[in-house]
Amino acid sequence: MKLCPEWKKGFCGSKKGSKCHLLLLWRGAALGLLLLLAVIAVGQVDGATAANTDPYKILGIQKHATLQDIRKAYKQLAKEWHPDKSDHPEAETKFVEIKQAYELLSDTERRKAYDLYGITNEDAHLYKERPDYSSYGRFPDPFEQFFGHNFNFHDQDISLFHKLSITSKYYETNIVPKSRHTPQILMFYSDWCFSCMKAANSFKKMIDTLEPFGVTFATINAGHENQLVRKVGVHSLPCVIMVLDEHNYVYKESVYNTQRVVEFIRQKLPYKLLPNIDDSSVDSFLNGWSDNRVRAIVMEPRTQPRLRYLITAFHFRERVAFGFVQLNSQKTQRIQERYKIHPSLDTLLIFNEEPSRPVASISMSDIPTATLNNIISVNKYLALPRLSSQSMLEGVCPAEWNRPRKRLCVVLVTENIPTHDEARHAMRRIALESNYSPERVRFAYIYQEKQAEFIDALAEHSKLDETVLKVVIIWRRDTKHVKYEWVHGATLERLDKSGGGEGGGAEGGSGAVENETHEINYNNTKQKVDGAIQRLLRSSEALTYEAEVKDLLDEHAQGLVVRILNKFLMAFEYMTDNLGQEHILPALSVVGTIAFILGAGYLMSYLVRIEEENIQKKQSKNPDDRNGKTMNYVPELRLHELRAEKYNGLVRLLKPGCRTIVLLTDLQSRNKLIPAFHKAVWPYRNISSDDRNKTLMFAHMLIEKGIGWYAELLRLSLSESREMKINPRNCIGTVIALNGHRKYFCMYHAKHPESNRGAKRMMKMTRQLSTMPSDPEAGAFLGMDSSDSETSTSDFSEPKILLEENLLDGLPNWLDRLFEGTTHRYYINYWPDFTSK
Repeated sequence: MKLCPEWKKGFCGSKKGSKCHLLLLWRGAALGLLLLLAVIAVGQVDGATAANTDPYKILGIQKHATLQDIRKAYKQLAKEWHPDKSDHPEAETKFVEIKQAYELLSDTERRKAYDLYGITNEDAHLYKERPDYSSYGRFPDPFEQFFGHNFNFHDQDISLFHKLSITSKYYETNIVPKSRHTPQILMFYSDWCFSCMKAANSFKKMIDTLEPFGVTFATINAGHENQLVRKVGVHSLPCVIMVLDEHNYVYKESVYNTQRVVEFIRQKLPYKLLPNIDDSSVDSFLNGWSDNRVRAIVMEPRTQPRLRYLITAFHFRERVAFGFVQLNSQKTQRIQERYKIHPSLDTLLIFNEEPSRPVASISMSDIPTATLNNIISVNKYLALPRLSSQSMLEGVCPAEWNRPRKRLCVVLVTENIPTHDEARHAMRRIALESNYSPERVRFAYIYQEKQAEFIDALAEHSKLDETVLKVVIIWRRDTKHVKYEWVHGATLERLDKSGGGEGGGAEGGSGAVENETHEINYNNTKQKVDGAIQRLLRSSEALTYEAEVKDLLDEHAQGLVVRILNKFLMAFEYMTDNLGQEHILPALSVVGTIAFILGAGYLMSYLVRIEEENIQKKQSKNPDDRNGKTMNYVPELRLHELRAEKYNGLVRLLKPGCRTIVLLTDLQSRNKLIPAFHKAVWPYRNISSDDRNKTLMFAHMLIEKGIGWYAELLRLSLSESREMKINPRNCIGTVIALNGHRKYFCMYHAKHPESNRGAKRMMKMTRQLSTMPSDPEAGAFLGMDSSDSETSTSDFSEPKILLEENLLDGLPNWLDRLFEGTTHRYYINYWPDFTSK
């Protein structure tokens, strides 16, 4: 019987070859047969298509939205994105996504399946086709009849792993996103891993201990998810992996002890998540709310905070800055007296902009995680938060679909300068004195220079020139559209120009007047804002303007340098966690080999550079050669032969601005024509001397080999398609200038009318001069007169006998016109193939 490779690797705890080992093999085979029969009996279920993205985000609603909210959101979006009513190019695609999202969320069972497992009908069959292992531990064990209860492994209860089992898709869609706020513990196992069975009880104790703290647990069957196993770096089974902030951390201890797992989580949480606070640093900590985060202080009679507080601080780290105060310490006595803290109880204090008194507090011997989350969730925003990112906007001003119950957001537009502090202070005072529920009205401010696109969109539709120190009331219809109205008559801009002062005499009187003016401006602004809020909260009132806005810029995003440093730190931490002693030497060997290759290459290039410098020095010292002639550098002129293997490089792959000039010869005339061609193109050698940037190349072609290509080239240049019958001997001495990129060519031939165009023009001028009555001998400088001008022209332009050595006499003239751009161009649609004969 051939054993499975997993048994050879030692996943089983029994010794290979022993009686126990063989009995376990037979037991596994029997249970495997039962499971196979169960799988065959299940069958397959077809799935339907569903949305590829988050349906909640598509509809712009929260996950706890009711069915009524889902319907209202769907109706509003359907009206907006219907292809018959919207001119947007992606309206049809968007409408289909909205409809699919509504169908998914309006179905209770499909919505539950998506919330629990991240699946839709499209991939539901992947889950339904998998065998149900929930009753695995209740199978009757036939081996108990022969060997008693010693071979009963049901107490390990591996069915726990099957109940918590997830798939790769669930890992990507749920585990990874949730890891940004909560640690996720994954246990990798396999069906026939007896070490996994032994670890089941420890894993269950781990769940019972850490799950109340907010840690989420799941299991993954390594046999079903091979790709995920390789991705996260599972080295053996069983294996515990923690997913934290979208990074995977492998637990390498062989003992699955709860205390060791707690220490493992502590080590991987961000550094200084709860910094120590004492009497000397408490004021600076509480006054640091300018980073747009609430302050929270955790007080315990211990030297280090509990894991539950660390996990809570990690969950709310984007909105709340936490600090830890050790009770019963001499350095924290003033804090305890200041806030009247019980020395033996755990205490949580939450502060907003006012550090003198907390906005919320709780003291218990053991504060539950649910209580912590509830208190912090209600108080996780400042009294006047800054709209510094899209996530902050979503939290302070969420989208509200219920029209009769609008949720308003009152925003002050300011700039990040000290002179606007007084205006922000006044707006904060209005927010604190407001009697409106935070569920209906929220107050905030925004920096105009940071969120210019958002503010410009509001100002453009309302045609408002100046927005600084103005107040706008916003109601978000969805994630992209807002309805808003500017509060006219508010005088916040005057608050920065007035202020109170203390002093005696005239100065004291002036300060009193300024304080009175400041209070009048404040009361006027508060009255205008309250009146606008009361009016817009009515269901019959509508906001004046509507605009489509982009997402806010994340002002807290890390810079490029910080991101690069974080990448290096993550890579170093990953190497530290995953590289053992057996990996260090091979890694050092690879690094050393690469360093040696780079060093040797640099040394060779250095030696070559030194040799070139020495040669140049010798040439500068000895400018004359043995014959006394100056050794000047003469650019090389290379003539290529146009063949099939060089055709692409010389014609088809030419870069823009490059040309190839080709001479057509045969075996009999090449010895005569090539030297003449070389002499004619020699003045243009500098254009083709730079091998790195050639703009002109020269070549010659045997007409016997390229007659087919040449005939096809001429045929393509004609306006009408006809068969070309060419005499190769008549093509001798033809010069073609090919522009491979622009797909045209220019042609020279001694018999071509364009070749003697310059001579004909000169003859025409001579005839005009000779016919002048004032000077009958005006054309005599060309050796012609009026009597025989026609004969001379005919003799000059069309000689009766044309010898091979005279075929290229007019080539220099033609080359001048070629580079002047006055030659005729023959355009073609494509370059024909070059087939040698």
